[in-house]
Amino acid sequence: MISFLVAGIILGFSAGVAPGPLLALIIAETLQHNLKAGIKVALSPIITDLPIVLVTLFILTRLVHSQTVLGAISICGGFFIFWMGWQNIRITSVNIQIESAKKNSLKKGIIANFFSPHPYLFWLSVGAPATVRAMNHSIFAAMAFIGGFYVFLVGSKIVIAIIVSKSRWLLAGRTYIVTMRGLGGVLMVFGALLLYDGLKLIR
Repeated sequence: MISFLVAGIILGFSAGVAPGPLLALIIAETLQHNLKAGIKVALSPIITDLPIVLVTLFILTRLVHSQTVLGAISICGGFFIFWMGWQNIRITSVNIQIESAKKNSLKKGIIANFFSPHPYLFWLSVGAPATVRAMNHSIFAAMAFIGGFYVFLVGSKIVIAIIVSKSRWLLAGRTYIVTMRGLGGVLMVFGALLLYDGLKLIR
C-alpha cells in the first residue's frame, strides 16, 4: 500500500506544481482578486475529475484480463509521464499574464480543467491502470493512491496560491525552477518504469 501512496503523492505533487492553464488561472485569480479566489480554482479538479475517474475505471476493470490492451495503455502512459517530465526539465521561467475578468473563480476553474486534455490523458493512461493494480492488492491501496494524488494535487496548488498572495517573485525564482526540474527527473523515471511494465505485459 505504501508504494501506491508514494506514487500518488509524487504524481499529484508533480501535476499540482507544473505550469499549465489551471495553474495560470490560479495565479491570475489570486493576483486579480484574493487568496480565496485562487483556492476556489485550486479545488476545481475535485469536481471535474470525478466523472473522468469513474469512466476510466469502468473501462479498465473490463479490460483487466487483456494483457495486450493493458500493456499498450501502460506504454502510452509511460510516454505521457516521460513527456511531462521532459517538459518540467526544459522549464526556464514562469510567464504570469493577468487579464481583467469577472470573479466566478470556481466556475472558471471547472471550465479550464474540464476542457484541458491532461486529466483525461492522465487517468486513461496512468491513473486508472495504477488504481486497478492497487485494487488487486486491496481497496485501501487504491484509496491510498487516489487520496495521495488528490491531496497533493490540490494541496500544492493551494500552497502556490498562498505563495502568490504573499510573494509573487518566488514563482520566478531559482528555487521553483530547480524544484520543477528535479520533479521532471522523477517523472521520467516513473515513465520509464511504466514503459517497462507495458512491454512485459505485451510479450
